[in-house]
Amino acid sequence: MSERTVVVVLHDGVQSLDVAGPMEVFAGACAVLGDPSAYRLRTASTDGRPVRCGSGLTLVPDGALDDAPAAHTLIVPGGDPDSDSARLVDWLRAHGPRAERLVSVCTGALLLAAAGLLDGRRATTHWSFCDDLSRDYPEVEVDPDPIFVRDGTVSTSAGVTAGIDLALALVEEDHGWEVAQTIARHLVVFLRRPGNQAQFSAALATQTAKREPLREVQRWITEHPGADLSVESLATRARLSPRHFARAFQTETGVTPGRYVERVRVEHACRLLTDSSDSVAAIARSAGYRTPEALRRAFVKTLGTPPAEYRRRFRGAA
Repeated sequence: MSERTVVVVLHDGVQSLDVAGPMEVFAGACAVLGDPSAYRLRTASTDGRPVRCGSGLTLVPDGALDDAPAAHTLIVPGGDPDSDSARLVDWLRAHGPRAERLVSVCTGALLLAAAGLLDGRRATTHWSFCDDLSRDYPEVEVDPDPIFVRDGTVSTSAGVTAGIDLALALVEEDHGWEVAQTIARHLVVFLRRPGNQAQFSAALATQTAKREPLREVQRWITEHPGADLSVESLATRARLSPRHFARAFQTETGVTPGRYVERVRVEHACRLLTDSSDSVAAIARSAGYRTPEALRRAFVKTLGTPPAEYRRRFRGAA
């Protein structure tokens, strides 16, 4: 089995969990495989000195970046880099393209973007920094929804726990699904989420309407995903005309009624697929879909994977 060197970049202000999460996954792979050399884990800072995390925790690197071994997988965690970030960006610009896999966790994507390594690529980051990434680096195609995005040899992920999901996906690529799922169980992260699963639920990903009738409609949709949730039915509940309701809902929540309903229904189906033994047909009916095929189309559109595969990934190793 070939050894893969994983180099994790450290800097003052780094988010400690962005470092520890992926490293625990790769270390877990070595344990599961019974091969300590499956991944060679190394940490490095710009000058080789200890760094202080944003939480106050101090991390001692294995050495300086200039002395680090050639990386198969180069990981750039997030955080709030100090004034020395220019040196780090210069190093990434020179060495990032040499790695077989270039990975960022959380706001590490901003460092990759500053180095020009995300130009022309699709990427994501923590939801609260997606606007910054899009504004400051217009050459990057920012997708604020997924927990991680893989574009060729470059992968970017959202907040803290998404780095674990991405690392599990990389291990699965290297060593197979069963190894990744075993690691996930040991880390108690309930298997592995698909990369294009949304960072937030529909309720959190959208704004709460200002007007009470519209807020009540949002609650009704969430509590009754299998009901008639057509614009006409929801408009009647809000005591508005369908046209006025659709316009007001989108203005106050940021999404159309149809898009909101679809998110809620898909999330409801996800919960049933992982938490129940109901058939896909029964789950489709419960989630408001007339046929299993309608549910499958919604899953492929929203999550990029059909219901049966989603259930297998979440429950297959349980």
